[in-house]
Amino acid sequence: MQKIICKKVYDTETSTLIKKVTCGEFGCPKGYEESLYVTESGNFFLYTNGGAESKYPEENITRMSAAKKDAWLEANA
Repeated sequence: MQKIICKKVYDTETSTLIKKVTCGEFGCPKGYEESLYVTESGNFFLYTNGGAESKYPEENITRMSAAKKDAWLEANA
């Protein structure tokens, strides 16, 4: 997935995956995944996707500050 936020391109295909967290099993309507990525220029973003009844019913990309990235990694250690 690719998304432009504040004139910066965030792309799961060209960025490096740092960590992926999955909740539920594949096909579960309440299941979802969160994947933390870093771009070549050092920008962090969270890719989210899930089932129709999950907190992420549509795929999305959200940029993250270094502090939020650290908090997310700590919460998902």
